[in-house]
Amino acid sequence: MLIVKVKICGITNYEDAQAAVEMGADLLGFNFYPKSPRYIKPKDAVKIINKLPAIADIAGVFVNSSFEEIKITINNCQLNWIQLHGDESPEFCKEFLSVDVKTMKAIRVKKQDDIKGAEKYFTDAILLDAFDPKKYGGTGLTFDWNIVGHIGKRIFLAGGINPENVVKAVQFGVYGIDVCSGIESEPGKKDHKKMKKLFDNIRHLRA
Repeated sequence: MLIVKVKICGITNYEDAQAAVEMGADLLGFNFYPKSPRYIKPKDAVKIINKLPAIADIAGVFVNSSFEEIKITINNCQLNWIQLHGDESPEFCKEFLSVDVKTMKAIRVKKQDDIKGAEKYFTDAILLDAFDPKKYGGTGLTFDWNIVGHIGKRIFLAGGINPENVVKAVQFGVYGIDVCSGIESEPGKKDHKKMKKLFDNIRHLRA
């Protein structure tokens, strides 16, 4: 059992999803934000999800979508998690307490005060990602992980995690890591050698 949860995000095809599960991914992320280069239509995601074993949880990534739109996708895609990666308010996130799904709010980090703001979100987890003024995640950028500190929530660390720096990321004692561009050959297509190396590099780290 790995010391952290590993979320492989930006899944667009069955081959990558299957490989991620076989290598030990705990969560698979499907991006439902139409402007993302890793966007996948819910109806296409379902075709992949229905062929996967129930070992890994399925997460849907949304950016400023409506409550109803997200709820429909939760039901259609049998999502275990939703990742709210836009400008969603704490009040909006709280609405999902009435839905059978775990919630993760993404915080785009520029400075330590941004991390402190995570406390106001009543969600199952917080995802800390690097800030980019033009993009909502998947940038490959990192922020200064030394400012993470301690907040009373489960933390997923994201932003530029790759086989070379994954051990350092894990050593911050976070609940999980979110990996996307760092194991890709191109946006939406995973490099299976890189993905295997990432898992191999943290396989020895045990709880």
